[in-house]
Amino acid sequence: MEMNLLLGVNIDHVATLRQARYTGMLDSPNAEPSPATAAIDAKAGGADSITIHVRGDRRHMQEEDAYLVKKATDLPLNFEMGNTQEMIDIALKLQPEYVCLVPETREEVTTEGGLDVAGLYDSLVPTVKTLQDAGIKISMFIDPDVYQVEASSKIDAEMIELHTGCFANADSGCARDEEIDRLKIASVRGHELGLQVNAGHGINYENIKALYEVPYLKEFNIGHTIVARSVRVGFTQAVAEMRTLMEGYSPEL
Repeated sequence: MEMNLLLGVNIDHVATLRQARYTGMLDSPNAEPSPATAAIDAKAGGADSITIHVRGDRRHMQEEDAYLVKKATDLPLNFEMGNTQEMIDIALKLQPEYVCLVPETREEVTTEGGLDVAGLYDSLVPTVKTLQDAGIKISMFIDPDVYQVEASSKIDAEMIELHTGCFANADSGCARDEEIDRLKIASVRGHELGLQVNAGHGINYENIKALYEVPYLKEFNIGHTIVARSVRVGFTQAVAEMRTLMEGYSPEL
């Protein structure tokens, strides 16, 4: 059976470009590019959902952006967030369809590594319950580790997003094969436990089809490479090209 993968487009780095010139100047008529417009363009290119991450240090997306993006399109919104009361409050006000809980430190350039659901279990339980009680589905951004997959199931998350950064950064064919094997094992276990299995981080136009060896994937969340490609061809076309590359995936072993 063939099934098209869903494409979640992360538009954080549209805001990164804007912040390079207009930090603290969102009210300026010159503050561009607009993440909300990027969301509209992503939908036109075939995106199935939009991902944004409002970080504690506001390095790219601002809280105001989140509401503007939510209003701009009827695509499901995936709100990535750290496990803090500030972000819980924003999520409850924003009411995205999904929240993806991620690790977050101020020192990192981007999210590096998955959330330690097993180690942080007690602190995550009330967050998961609060958001689910508000009708928001929960995903855990985790390394492809069975222990973390099982902890995500135990905490009653509906989804996991497997961190593909180690796969993307593998410096040899052998290392990449090892990472694909890890992703396979984690995805199979997630499927067995009834979790929706998504994947993201470092996926690009060149490496994406190597991930077709991983079964049971439902959605890829992809951002940086699409934003980079859009500099040459425009955002809608960049999304459409990625959408085309994702055709023909078979979720079965």
